[in-house]
Amino acid sequence: MGIKGLTKLLADNAPKAMKEQKFESYFGRKIAIDASMSIYQFLIVVGRSGTEMLTNESGEVTSHLQGMFSRTIRLLEAGIKPVYVFDGKPPDMKKQELAKRYSKRADATEELNDAIETGNKEDIEKFSKRTVKVTRQHNDDCKKLLRLMGVPVIEAPSEAEAQCAALCKTDKVLEELNLTMDQFIDLCILSGCDYCESIRGIGGLTALKLIRQHGSIENILENISKERYQIPDDWPYQEARRLFKEPSVFTDDDQLELKWSPPDEEAIDKIKAAKNKSSQGRLESFFKPVATTSAPAKRKESAKKKTKGGAVKKKKK
Repeated sequence: MGIKGLTKLLADNAPKAMKEQKFESYFGRKIAIDASMSIYQFLIVVGRSGTEMLTNESGEVTSHLQGMFSRTIRLLEAGIKPVYVFDGKPPDMKKQELAKRYSKRADATEELNDAIETGNKEDIEKFSKRTVKVTRQHNDDCKKLLRLMGVPVIEAPSEAEAQCAALCKTDKVLEELNLTMDQFIDLCILSGCDYCESIRGIGGLTALKLIRQHGSIENILENISKERYQIPDDWPYQEARRLFKEPSVFTDDDQLELKWSPPDEEAIDKIKAAKNKSSQGRLESFFKPVATTSAPAKRKESAKKKTKGGAVKKKKK
């Protein structure tokens, strides 16, 4: 849904609706988490240095697995019951926004190549992060990991954010802003969302003032200066409003099986072993079938013991 500047707008105008808490403050609670946003953060931060990322022995990225495992363990240790919600099919109205993101990643890739040629480390770091994309494989890996950890996974029919909101509805923000839900939706559309363009010249704060003054987008369009504000042609704000009010989400208990189960201890032991050793490649035996047998592994272990001081020589490429 991606409402531009919404966090700052709420922090400034509805501060009581927001509160920073430690993990421990949510002991015993069920927390809905947008999985794709989490995975994106892990790919950018975990084990990353410039264009180098945490990988297994086959060169496949494992940052998302390391990050997901560590964060989930931290939540569970704090007595929190996480529910990870994964995106389904994006709504048609989001296609334009997705095309923009694709274009921005392509531009960032060109900038990154230029930075690599010139050896500009600062630009390499900046543009490499902008090329990151969460793939279906990243999602599938994390789903498998979470299920083996006994943590429920929901595959939303459409937007994960909408499904999270449906799982946890509250009127706190509306009370603080003194708006109805319809007015808050119009505020989000005016501020700028993923479903349609916004009116040039109207940001979050101006949108809030206009909604409080006129009550709806229709009334605003009738009263604002067309010379000062540029209204998009054939602006589909009504369709965007409908998507906010009637998102594609699961609501029936049969569709939402929130069940926390005991973890697969053998699988978790493999992950712990991988986490405590220098090579992330040992996750390969957990997530995908490996051709080798246990015998070569023992010979490798014996070879390590014979190496003076326990050191193992790395093969030069």
